[in-house]
Amino acid sequence: MQYHDDSAEELDLPPSKTKIKQQMHDLQAIGEELVELSNERLKELDLPERLFEAVREVKRINKFGAQRRQMQYIGKLMREVDTAPIVAKLEVWSGKSHQHIAWLHQIERWRDRLLEDEGALTELLSAHPGADAQRLRALVRNALKEKEAAKPPKSYREIFQVLREILPEHPTATHE
Repeated sequence: MQYHDDSAEELDLPPSKTKIKQQMHDLQAIGEELVELSNERLKELDLPERLFEAVREVKRINKFGAQRRQMQYIGKLMREVDTAPIVAKLEVWSGKSHQHIAWLHQIERWRDRLLEDEGALTELLSAHPGADAQRLRALVRNALKEKEAAKPPKSYREIFQVLREILPEHPTATHE
């Protein structure tokens, strides 16, 4: 009796027309983001010469039909390029980087802990001895007073800015 593995057979199938079309739209969307970049940013991406010139050319075209065709051409050129580094750089520039977002969330959690738990400040200062303890204490105290008095959260926002300076932005920064 032979064992028949359906899942392995499915992996050998070519992608569906719908999937191919979606991939093309995705590549064209990346191309549209490239068109919005300045020439300096484009140069930083280290694009292949043909793609770089195609992106620059679409900026010079005034007629909509010609722009649309040029964008399709850019999408076609994008098929030959590893888009992962391009997308990663675009995400960093637009603030969408997962690491960056995680770092911002970490800062927000620290800020909330500082306002809710008196021991959090001691913990933060022991992990980051270079931090200005006096300034942080004053900001926490002021933020709590602002909240009580229903005033604008000026100190609350400032705590966030101070924490951005204290906490390093990289994946190994997991102090919480």
